[in-house]
Amino acid sequence: MSRLDTMPIEELTINTIRTLAMDGVQKANSGHPGTPMALAPLAYLLYKKIMHHNPDNPHWINRDRFVLSAGHASMLLYSILHLCGYELSLDDLKEFRQLGSKTPGHPEFGETGGIETTTGPLGQGIANTVGMAIAEAHLGAVYNRDDFNIIDHYTYAVCGDGDLMEGISHEAASLAGHLGLGKLIWFYDDNHISIEGNTDLAYSDAVQKRFEGYHWHVINVGDNANDLSVLAAAIQEAQAVSDKPSLIIIRSHIGYGSPNLQDSEKAHGAPLGEQEVSLTKKGYGWPDDQLFLVPQRVKEHMKEVIEHGRRMEMVWQAKYEEYKLQYPELASSFEIGLTSTLPSGWDKDIPVWKPEDGQQATRNVSGRVINAVAAKLPHLIGGSADLSPSTMTLMKESGYFSRKSRTNRNIAWGVREFAMAAACSGIALHGGLRPFCATFFVFADYARPAIRLAALMKLPVIYVMTHDSIGVGEDGPTHQPVEHLASLRIIPGLTIIRPADANEVGEAWRFTLENSDGPIMLILTRQGIPVFDRHLCSPAAGLRRGAYTLIKEKGAKADLILIASGSEVYLAADAQKVLLEQGIDARVVSMPSWELFRRQSEEYKESVLPAAIKARLSIEAASTMGWREFVGDHGLSLGIDKFGASGPFKKVYAHFGLTVENIVAKAKLIV
Repeated sequence: MSRLDTMPIEELTINTIRTLAMDGVQKANSGHPGTPMALAPLAYLLYKKIMHHNPDNPHWINRDRFVLSAGHASMLLYSILHLCGYELSLDDLKEFRQLGSKTPGHPEFGETGGIETTTGPLGQGIANTVGMAIAEAHLGAVYNRDDFNIIDHYTYAVCGDGDLMEGISHEAASLAGHLGLGKLIWFYDDNHISIEGNTDLAYSDAVQKRFEGYHWHVINVGDNANDLSVLAAAIQEAQAVSDKPSLIIIRSHIGYGSPNLQDSEKAHGAPLGEQEVSLTKKGYGWPDDQLFLVPQRVKEHMKEVIEHGRRMEMVWQAKYEEYKLQYPELASSFEIGLTSTLPSGWDKDIPVWKPEDGQQATRNVSGRVINAVAAKLPHLIGGSADLSPSTMTLMKESGYFSRKSRTNRNIAWGVREFAMAAACSGIALHGGLRPFCATFFVFADYARPAIRLAALMKLPVIYVMTHDSIGVGEDGPTHQPVEHLASLRIIPGLTIIRPADANEVGEAWRFTLENSDGPIMLILTRQGIPVFDRHLCSPAAGLRRGAYTLIKEKGAKADLILIASGSEVYLAADAQKVLLEQGIDARVVSMPSWELFRRQSEEYKESVLPAAIKARLSIEAASTMGWREFVGDHGLSLGIDKFGASGPFKKVYAHFGLTVENIVAKAKLIV
């Protein structure tokens, strides 16, 4: 009789997870086997006995969420998902880290069912879970009624030393503790190992005290990573604490069971080697001559997960059908959020601005638009990094989301730009809500890694970035984002919109809320800019196409095309008048979004920027990098290719040549 026939079923299943991870990494000759070997018991316990999830429907809205923030340990997640019956075959495990596989090196949202978010850059996964927990708390508070807990689930995450060393972990944990997110549970894999060696090389935090200082409930289970009863008791204790998030500290042993590499950095980021794999399998009582072995007993044992998941969702669905009968308006609102649909007439209160309204800061206009639609879009939620009086992003019909007021939709993120952006991704990933976040454009640098991952995942997060240029004025070069447009325009999948006047802002918000296929960033001014007379120029709806002819040339063919975005478009319009007086007939093109313009047909692009018109001048209070794509080899770009300066914004604009006079002079050079 084989040892596999007599091994207790839980041990057998856990060792299956371990050996699948070892084999996947070894076959790929790349990966991180040590952590999956150490945390296999925890993964088994969560997916088999603790979590509410349905492998047949990975998108069930009331499922528990699990995030492997230590994404390098991806074979742990792939192995348990396979055993649970998710659409991840043994052949998929054999293709670990191969091009086009469903098992990439780090978990990627959208590639594989059961992957809740894209992790890899350390710290971002746990920050995502803060957003997921916020979404759960808010939706539950808004929609649950007596005997109808429509949204009622936990969010779990595994983090390691690397996650907790990253600064974002401080931002995220601090916020979660402040908000008292009691259904958020993190497992800290305290294995004492990082890539360079023992963590005492660079890390000696008192983690328990640190998290207690964040107002977390902390449970330290010590050296019991393999004791399912101890782990289960810790999870039950964490679940019982409703007013604080919980951290469960587990002293694990990386490369568990490896005779020569356990507790070594050599088990962290490289295959164990065929000889060590063989020795380790023998130690597990495992046949060392079989690869990717899943014993039949394990298959039968884990089938229960699918049946249990189906039953849980069926019970929930039956309850939800009853809920819809008793609370039809709530159910309708809930489903609007789930499907990202917009109710009829949602935008009818967005104002239309006229030139006589005077100069308008586009940040102020954005605030009016948010408040014009907020009541009709109950799934809109968000806030700013301690800057709502400046970014104008406060929804006046609601208070602040807090531990006492979960139904409110304004989120006070505090000065935590990175965690704010990552948590907004978590809200979007959760489903049921449309998140936005705001800060000064210059601080997009602090949020950039989360913005990048949102673009990678195609998440419908809205970023509201104000104080967009040297128009910040007296705050000076530290607050003047001259290089940020260029640096963010290169992120694939991120749509940037820089409106030229108040009506373009309204159209930008319409477009943004109607589209949910990726992140959109609105770039807005601090200073007032004129409102164009739309009777004399093209409608603001042209914004949807990324660029449009705002003011046509007077004759049959333009001598010159002036292309500008945002607050510089009115300068181009004023320069057109002066040029016409001097015998030069110019076309003015408003180009709020390079990304949207690139998506248009070649015929449309030609209609806006005819190839025959070589004389082109771009005008933007930012780096000129990238503008050659639109001005061509014969055009010029007027911008700022050095840091800004402190002073009243009009004088700063003049200092950098962003004036009608200089535009006219540059135009003459080209023509």
